[in-house]
Amino acid sequence: MVNGLFTRPSGAAGGAGTVQPVGKTYEGGAPLAEVVRSGFVEGVHRGSVVVLDATGATVAGVGDVTSPVFPRSSNKPMQTVGMLRAGLSLADSADVALVSASHAGEEFHLARVGALLARAGLDESALRCPPDLPVGDEARAAVLRAGGGPTRTQMNCSGKHGGMLLTCLAAGWPLEGYWRPEHPLQRRLRDAVEEFTGEQAAAVGVDGCGAPVLAVSLTGLAGAYLRLVSAEPGSPPRTVADAMRAHPDLVGGTRAEDSRLMRGLPGLLAKVGAEGVVAVAVPNVGAVALKIDDGAGRARMPVLVSALRRLGLDAPVLAEYAELPLFGGGLPVGAVRSLW
Repeated sequence: MVNGLFTRPSGAAGGAGTVQPVGKTYEGGAPLAEVVRSGFVEGVHRGSVVVLDATGATVAGVGDVTSPVFPRSSNKPMQTVGMLRAGLSLADSADVALVSASHAGEEFHLARVGALLARAGLDESALRCPPDLPVGDEARAAVLRAGGGPTRTQMNCSGKHGGMLLTCLAAGWPLEGYWRPEHPLQRRLRDAVEEFTGEQAAAVGVDGCGAPVLAVSLTGLAGAYLRLVSAEPGSPPRTVADAMRAHPDLVGGTRAEDSRLMRGLPGLLAKVGAEGVVAVAVPNVGAVALKIDDGAGRARMPVLVSALRRLGLDAPVLAEYAELPLFGGGLPVGAVRSLW
């Protein structure tokens, strides 16, 4: 362990590996959400959140917003920009959204991933994301009832991995080892993340899909999303932002938090990441990035709603997510709600 972050021992096998981090490590956040059951506070979620205005200036924040964290899948839009710049050509903007997605494995997701690979003469065997079941209990149960099991296409990052493979083909890079940090593809994707966040990646880890994940600050992450939505129309960053907003259900799914936010607030760009991360931006308004320290997804949306309201945003979808109901005996008995 180096400065609180794990590094892969020399010669260790598998995955993307890690590098020694640069600068300080994440110090943890402040109380952001409380869990109230029957009028009794039974728990508190800590974390960090930053709010930027339309100029990129910090207008509100709490916790540690300047030390590096792993944004996990919230890095995907920037990675897609890197792919487009490296030569990835996708005629359909829906495919751009899919490459930026953490999809739920619904039928329309799986069909599009399959078609994306088939157009390049590839199939599921070319993917190096691990086999998985769809996201969500009902979807998983349906696959198992039908006699199915985990597949690489069902893994929520299969669209990103498909995009990586097609980028390699377009650029003339080998498909072998496309997920490793030393591969030319991953070097280009790192360049994009560092450019848009304005920071050198403090660490490189192995994401859940096996590809590299880069550590940056929440302030850098929020600034990156603001740059995506503010980019020149037709440019790669704007192409990614516009595609995700035009096809929100491909980014997550019909029930996904980020998909519902983009449907409910036209113009807003949103992408969740594992371990309680989410980043959003609205052109000419501002951006937010946050992390819940214990990784609990249930605290993420109430805190995000509070942050977005600080930017003057309001919509029915925000009211829906302002509190997460808790149940007892099948009846609502409390809620997870923001403290900030």
